[in-house]
Amino acid sequence: MRHITLAAAALALFAQGAAAETFRFTAIPDEDQARLVERFGKVADYLEERLGVEVEYVPVKSYSAAVTAFRNDQVQLAWFGGLSGVQARRLVPGSVALAQGSEDDAFMSYFIAHHSTGLEQADALPDEIEGMSLTFGSRTSTSGRLMPEHFFRQRFDDADPEAFFSRVGYSGDHSRTIALVEAGTWDLGAVNYTVWEAAVADGRVDTDRVEVIWATPPYPDYNWTLRGDADERFGEGFTDRVQAAFLEMDDPELLASFPREAFIPADNAFYAPIEEVAEELGLLR
Repeated sequence: MRHITLAAAALALFAQGAAAETFRFTAIPDEDQARLVERFGKVADYLEERLGVEVEYVPVKSYSAAVTAFRNDQVQLAWFGGLSGVQARRLVPGSVALAQGSEDDAFMSYFIAHHSTGLEQADALPDEIEGMSLTFGSRTSTSGRLMPEHFFRQRFDDADPEAFFSRVGYSGDHSRTIALVEAGTWDLGAVNYTVWEAAVADGRVDTDRVEVIWATPPYPDYNWTLRGDADERFGEGFTDRVQAAFLEMDDPELLASFPREAFIPADNAFYAPIEEVAEELGLLR
């Protein structure tokens, strides 16, 4: 009987330890790091209150680092772009896209240009951009590289950007792309439209020096993706609770920090077009 009692006690301690496990999440670094820490620190507080577990935001320095952290179980949840989400779910079978912003089922990229180019907003990318310099964002950014390159290739008969432009760069994030084009370091840039519009609204962009010249057609993008073993680790129904926490998020300040009007349900199948384009461009291994 004593052995049974000790075994039961050990199981209870194990259960307490499991219940006390910290739930960690990350996000692709698509903006200035200070803004990300402020935003996701508030998200961590919100999730901790909703889920009843300790929640920690784990910042990373690159898109690939976010995918690696998810693959290695250093985080269990991530705010991914369309491409990084596809990459992560391929590497961790059973993982699910739970939620996306209400804007993310019809996302866009903007091509922006320094005023010295003389380019103005148009219905298509103009022929005049040939021979200019262009910076994308991160190499694996959906809105800063994948889809802008896809639509560029559609417009110019599958031209290779490296041959078409005088220079091609990768700034690392959307905020830096805007700053570099505004400074004249690059003639053109490809950016996430929500980052651009938030920066303009906040007065962080001099629109006399840089402006939007073309908006891409819509495509699916950002999503919250959760590892498939979440219920096993954090208790039955945990996945549903995480999804509900995002779908019921109604703090205007918190939503505006993304910026999104609301979060809506997502599904892995939504991102099939992103996966197809990534395969075409050789960005999936």
